Formats: sequence, C-alpha cells, structure tokens
Amino acid sequence: MNQPLTAVTVIGLGPMGQAMVHSLLAAGHPVTVWNRTASRADEVVAAGAQLADSPAKAVAASDLVILSLTDYQAMYDVLDSATSELTGRTIVNLSSESPDGTRRGAEWAASHGAHFLTGGVMVPAPMVGTPDAYVYISGPADVLSLHQDALARIGSVRYLGEDPGLAQLMYQAHLDIFLTSLSSLLHAVALLETGGIKPSAALPELMQTIADIPPILAAGEDLGAQLDAGKHPGHLSTITMMGATADHLVEASEAAGIDTDLPRAVQAHYSWARSRGYGAENWSRIIDAIRPYV
Repeated sequence: MNQPLTAVTVIGLGPMGQAMVHSLLAAGHPVTVWNRTASRADEVVAAGAQLADSPAKAVAASDLVILSLTDYQAMYDVLDSATSELTGRTIVNLSSESPDGTRRGAEWAASHGAHFLTGGVMVPAPMVGTPDAYVYISGPADVLSLHQDALARIGSVRYLGEDPGLAQLMYQAHLDIFLTSLSSLLHAVALLETGGIKPSAALPELMQTIADIPPILAAGEDLGAQLDAGKHPGHLSTITMMGATADHLVEASEAAGIDTDLPRAVQAHYSWARSRGYGAENWSRIIDAIRPYV
C-alpha cells in the first residue's frame, strides 16, 4: 500500500508560489495555501488546494511550510501571528534575502522551535516543476532528507551545506550575473540607438555575444582551475588588450551621451590591474580588483 504524500503548506501566491502549488498538486501532495490577498488563491483552490483563513491555520495544516514571499521581513510579518504553531515544523523559505538575513531567519525559526531550510529557485515561474528546474538549498542535511522528495517537485535539489546562508549566497551570485547582463545588454542597445540602429535590429546581434560567452570560455584552459591556482596566463588575452577595449567603451559612451556608470565600473577593474603591473596577464586577473583580501 502506497504511503500518502507529504502535506505541504505554501504561503505566498505570487506567480512563483502559484507555480509551486500547481506542481505539488500535480504530484499528488495535499496542499494548503494562504495569501494576504485571498483572491489570489482562487486558481489553485480550483485545482485542489485548500485555503486557510489565517497564517496560523495554514502552518498548522502541514509539517512542511514553504514560503514564497517578497523577502524575509514578510516572513516575520506573516508568521508573527503563527509562532505558537511553528514548533516541530519545517520552514523552507524560498524568498530572496541576503546571506546574513537568511542566517538571522534560521535563528528566528529555531527560537520558535522550527526547523529551517533556505533556498533559491533558479528558474522563472513557468519552468517550475519541469526537468530544467533546480533549487539551491542549505541548512541541516537531516531536515532536508525528510522533505527532499516534496521539494524536488519544485525543481532538482542542489544542496550546498549546513550554513543557511549558502543557498542565498549562490542565488545572489547568479543574480549578479543576470542583472548585470541585462543592464549591459540595454546599455549596448542605447549605444547603438545613437547610431540610428533600432532596438529591434540591435537585439538579435547583441544576443549572439551572450550566447557565445560559454563556448569562448570553454575553448580556453579551465578557467575555474586557473582561478583556484591563482594563475592568469596571458597567451589568449591580456589585461592590456581588454583594458584598452574598456577604455574605448567609456569613450564611446561619453561621446554618445549615454550613462557611463557601468562601463566605468568595468574600466576600473582593468585600470587597477594595469597599475599593479599585470598588463601581460589574462583578463581573469581583475578578480583581484574585486576580492576583499588583495
């Protein structure tokens, strides 16, 4: 006889929260939901979820409570009236926060007798529950082992360790790439507009560079291994060459009259490396301009 699947509570029904509920329901999990604006639950209730009329009742309904909120302050605001129900339950907070903020959240949960896992969902809502979805999780390994099957309904679980801050550190690192890439993409579009090239014509050309970055990095030597070893061989590219390009980008942006904050930030990394005599080394040496201990 098959064991019943874990009951799950989901608090927070924005697009991501709703996608999680649908994926859990599709797998057969009983799901209870709560949202500050109750009407946002209509769709998932129609699909089979149960709507609780208070956070306390939502928490009481399941041993596993998943939070999909704006930030950790929202967790405190929502669960402040439900702290008496937290003892022995597992909170999995998939909301965005700083690593230190997640550590404080873990301490807060423990002070109320709850287990705590923190995580970051690395796909947009429409991809939740698909084979391409994955979720970074950190916190106690024994707690994760109890709930990994249910969390895998959201995405493949990638466990980073006991420190509750690690999942958000990884999540923010991904957003570091994502957000700066989006800003640089639109900076490039704005630059091309000054030459009369419309965004609709510019974007297909610019997207090719984004697509080319992984194969370009793969064509060289193992970048990760070189960074681990502190080696920056300049036989494929150099600080001097890349730094000159960064200078030209600042000049072009100034001449075009567009914002220069982003290209100046990049230029500063190469200027740092050149000023310290690293001109013949690989562009990767700029990591030392970013690290806190050099």
